[in-house]
Amino acid sequence: MNDILGQAIFNYYNKTSKQKLWIHNHYGPREEMPLRVYFRGEDDMPDLEWLAIERCFGNVLDVGAGAGSHSLVLQQRNIDVTALDISPLLTQVMIGRGVKKVVQGDIYVYNEQQFDTILLLMNGIGLAATIGGLKQLLLHLKTLLEPGGQILFDSSDVAYLYDGHPPAGKYYGEVAYQYAYNNYKTDWFTWLYIGEHAMQEAAKECGFDMEVLLEDEHAQYLARLTIVNDQSDNEQSDNN
Repeated sequence: MNDILGQAIFNYYNKTSKQKLWIHNHYGPREEMPLRVYFRGEDDMPDLEWLAIERCFGNVLDVGAGAGSHSLVLQQRNIDVTALDISPLLTQVMIGRGVKKVVQGDIYVYNEQQFDTILLLMNGIGLAATIGGLKQLLLHLKTLLEPGGQILFDSSDVAYLYDGHPPAGKYYGEVAYQYAYNNYKTDWFTWLYIGEHAMQEAAKECGFDMEVLLEDEHAQYLARLTIVNDQSDNEQSDNN
């Protein structure tokens, strides 16, 4: 089973299994990922996600859309949103839930159109895996932005995981995980959690301005990226 996350969410949606989804890591015991989280409504979303939805404008690309919860809220607000996910099972779930525009594909090769807002929530930007991968992702996302467009994402600083002793030889936010579900396990994969300072540096190198919109007590933050010296962006910001 290659698409363990997609299968777990698909089974939960179709009520065909009560198996739990577990996440293994290298810094502590395994953790359960409650599948209901992927189906929460607007009232159950944390402030970071709620504010991101509030700040969306124009046509929106929801990257790593999962079960489509953010896309559904945007649709309810009459915002033109395209939900993109690499999992064919998750695209089935989103279609079943009523998401109108669903695309199954890899963000790294997607180039069908440009958008006013690119949304990566639930630390969706972590799919970059590494600092180097983050720069590659940002440069590709830049090509998908309309003039005056924005990228909205959340992430967090996870230095606290290591009790003052971060791993040597790599950025400490490059965290290894493994999904386990119904006697299946994925290969180990890396997901990126990037602190504000490191993110500011990466954004600057890729030609973006970064604005932190909200930060909470757990070092999680919501940020907005806009292309440096984009006059259209300045006009859009003045209108908001």
